[in-house]
Amino acid sequence: MWQTLRQKYCLTVRRDDVMALMAELDPSGVQLRARRRFIRRVYSSCGPNYVWHADGYDKLKPYGLAISGCIDGYSRKVLWLVCQASNNDPGVIAQNYVQCVSEFEKIPMRLRTDCGTENGTMVAMHCTLRSSHTDDFAGAASHMYGSSTANQRIESWWSYFRKQRSQFWMDLMNDLKERHLFNGSHDHTCLVRFVFMDMLQRDLDECKDRWNKHTIRPVKQSCCPSGKPDVMYHLPHRFGGTDCGFPVSQEQLGQFVTETNNIQCGDEHLQAHFENLQRQCGLAHPQSWESCVENYIKLKNMADL
Repeated sequence: MWQTLRQKYCLTVRRDDVMALMAELDPSGVQLRARRRFIRRVYSSCGPNYVWHADGYDKLKPYGLAISGCIDGYSRKVLWLVCQASNNDPGVIAQNYVQCVSEFEKIPMRLRTDCGTENGTMVAMHCTLRSSHTDDFAGAASHMYGSSTANQRIESWWSYFRKQRSQFWMDLMNDLKERHLFNGSHDHTCLVRFVFMDMLQRDLDECKDRWNKHTIRPVKQSCCPSGKPDVMYHLPHRFGGTDCGFPVSQEQLGQFVTETNNIQCGDEHLQAHFENLQRQCGLAHPQSWESCVENYIKLKNMADL
């Protein structure tokens, strides 16, 4: 503050005077700074479907594996966790949203995302579906933009996900790279998707299922309840919450048609080429990461990549 007064306002003031004035104007702030204590924000939510937090996970993106996820802020239930060729395609993200809404037949009161352009179509769909409501967050107010680091619910879950699952896949892909079996080219990236994507998606489904059924322990700093995410989401009255979602019909969702590239490896020509090579050598569908690596190496050699 003394530097600010001197540099910005050209005021020459004694340090002691500045300290005395700050202690008088903001005594609690001075005390906390002296104790080096952070003021942590407390996350609060009225119930399930109050806020959905959606974000992309890019740690495996250098290897062609893009992950998109969404979590309910109140219950911490993972609503979708999908591995696709891209999480930058607005049509892909919108498709994930439509499929999730179709499954639960509800839309949240608010949706939170970062400022990426990949969220534009999903945001437009959500705001359109909320435009007929009359609450304070109806229409455009039903969506919140913010930085990825401030989207704390999904960012916190990504930290857990890396420790429990994604670090293994990152190490596996990095091992292929160090063995000069992967060079980051378009062909290599498409082959990784072709071979590993189904196995990774099964792993994501298992991770999502286990998380939604495990017990979250109580935390003093949290205003949200503790328990199993599935139970907190579907039975919020047991925890003092109310379902804040709005029902949506299949007819309403039918107006949204998303055009996406559903080719697994992201390139239809390479997809057909890899499928043909797989039939020629009689490779079975991999059931483990070890068999995925074996198939990858065989197909790579056959395709002369």
